[in-house]
Amino acid sequence: MSDAVTRQAHAKANLLLRVLAREADGYHGLETLFCRLELADTLSARRSESGGVTLDVEGAELGPPAENLAVRAAQAALLLLRTPFGVALRLVKRIPVGAGLGGGSADAAAALPAVNELAGAVIPRAELFHAAARLGADVAFCLGDANLALAWGHGERMLGLPSLPPAPALIVTPPVAIATPDAYSWLDQARPESPRRGALALDISALASWSDIARMAGNDFESVVFARMPAVRAAFEAVAGTGPLLCRMTGSGSSICAVYRSERERDDARMLLGKKHGSAVATRTL
Repeated sequence: MSDAVTRQAHAKANLLLRVLAREADGYHGLETLFCRLELADTLSARRSESGGVTLDVEGAELGPPAENLAVRAAQAALLLLRTPFGVALRLVKRIPVGAGLGGGSADAAAALPAVNELAGAVIPRAELFHAAARLGADVAFCLGDANLALAWGHGERMLGLPSLPPAPALIVTPPVAIATPDAYSWLDQARPESPRRGALALDISALASWSDIARMAGNDFESVVFARMPAVRAAFEAVAGTGPLLCRMTGSGSSICAVYRSERERDDARMLLGKKHGSAVATRTL
């Protein structure tokens, strides 16, 4: 049992993202290929005397603590404990907010095991995953150990894949915010009949190298986001113009994730782009 725990909350990128038809519950089915990035927030948790969950944030404005996913995750973990206690969270944000990089999901995925560790790791791992799936589509991947995974359903069904060699990556985030519900609404408007999507045949050999993944990468949100957000389209075209091995918008945007063959190519791209299209953060895949 610990009095304080610190965990890294790693960002994710969607190298493939297919949005399927809206289901009866109002949510859309997904097919996606998750990749974990070195870029990470830092979450610290400690027992507190006050009771409940408090949050202190450095590096970003995140709105009311009650709406924060890390707070909700800590509360979910406390509900699973027979002897709950107060938790004080401190979050150092480095992952751009609301940019499709899963920052909130990563923070939640760090909070669940952190609170469990404060309690002496009494919550079974399976229960933590159930709690993660209830919190959001990306949380289960962020909680898991796989650095590369295929996911479907609402993101809670996953197949961990063998990790690829770490590769230099560049994350470019235009200064525009895209609310995920808006992106889904735009996609529904573009597909008024919600047509059934064709099958996507994949096997492990089709995901065995960065070149293989680059050939099948894609994101259904790109067309509708680019049509409404010229800054995101311009950023994508500028990053793609630097010659990366792979370049895609991640999640529902607005960040662009590019994977390069070498650190020199990535660093040259970062210098060339400067801040013209927003922040440009050098990182690596894990």
